Amino acid sequence: MKMNHVAARAKPRYAGKRTRLNKPELLAPAGSLEKLKFAVHYGADAVYIGGQKYGLRSNADNFSFEEMREGVAFAAQYGAKVFVATNIYAHQEDLDGVADYLRQLESVGIAAIIAADPAIVETAQKVAPKLEVHLSTQQSTMNWQAVQFWKEEGLPRVVLARETTMDEIAEMKTRVDIELEVFVHGAMCSSVSGRCVLSNHFTDRDSNRGGCCQSCRWKYDLHADEQSVMEPGENLFTMGSKDLCMIRHVPDLIDAGVDSFKIEGRMKSIHYVASVVNAYRQAIDAYMADPQRYELRQEWVDEIGKAANRPLNTGFFYSTPGAEEHIYEPEEKPAPYDFAAVVTDYDEASGIATVQQRSPFRPGMEVEFFGPGGRRFVQRLGEFTDEEGNTLTVARHPLQKIRVKTDQPLVPLDIMRKRL
Repeated sequence: MKMNHVAARAKPRYAGKRTRLNKPELLAPAGSLEKLKFAVHYGADAVYIGGQKYGLRSNADNFSFEEMREGVAFAAQYGAKVFVATNIYAHQEDLDGVADYLRQLESVGIAAIIAADPAIVETAQKVAPKLEVHLSTQQSTMNWQAVQFWKEEGLPRVVLARETTMDEIAEMKTRVDIELEVFVHGAMCSSVSGRCVLSNHFTDRDSNRGGCCQSCRWKYDLHADEQSVMEPGENLFTMGSKDLCMIRHVPDLIDAGVDSFKIEGRMKSIHYVASVVNAYRQAIDAYMADPQRYELRQEWVDEIGKAANRPLNTGFFYSTPGAEEHIYEPEEKPAPYDFAAVVTDYDEASGIATVQQRSPFRPGMEVEFFGPGGRRFVQRLGEFTDEEGNTLTVARHPLQKIRVKTDQPLVPLDIMRKRL
């Protein structure tokens, strides 16, 4: 597949409305306060998190109000914003206390909520007027008339359904004066924008109230008359979709008028968030700096590949996915790299970095250090010590501080990874 976009691009389809960010926002997931800091450090303009109520990721390390306040303060140092997902479809009992919760979000400095239920949308507009309300993808918005409806309801941004095509996005942007947010990377739901009840039936965990158990990714057998109809040794099957990846198509998204590039994955690892944000940050910056001379760099594609992804595709942007875009065979492929350590300090005089262990490593192992903006280098680890200066034969203790000499300077929150 050809990797470079042509130097002379066609005139963008986007005709030019007032409501368009000067530069597309890169919006990253943050399932914990630590992940928020990595997402922002590696280039996210905004992050979306979950609070302890009203969100669709009840199993994530969701934020307390104090953690939100700290996250907002950290993000502000980088000029970044924090959004909170309040995107459940609420039953009546779910709405008890929602007004107080929204007032609290406003008071700790949250920039916006992402909401699907009109009751939550309307309540936020009444009780927390400084809190922007962004329409969740759970509303399955796929046409410009629906986008216009929500604009008239006072919403500044719509998060489009994952099933929306590139041409539909371009038409929405031309017709409606509003910000459009689009998922560009991560897991895809086998149902229409999460409207699934498999989890409800199998485990009594409501997918649209935060309890999805990802039933589509379980391994299934086929039975008739209480006996399996599958051949001995035949693989059990799944029903999950391949993951979305638009790193090769950043110019098309920008030209269509996408205001916010959204990465899925509040349950993903720090290594995943840092790697994916790093790649999209560089691609967006390169295109905005010089659209006519933009070239897709293989290292951005490679960076995506170093994170833990399922097989990748482009979703619904260019065509309707067929059976080949789902994963029917059990997918056992591990990520090629593992998060080994995070840099906490670096001494320029000695060239020694202090790193915090996240998975075991030992002297003689080849590792890669990387940081924001595409900084990276590979080296073989020499002898290293603990903080007291004791020589170690292996770093085996989680979160242990290790002192190791590196070939190039590093900064805190740089990551050391190892090949599996």
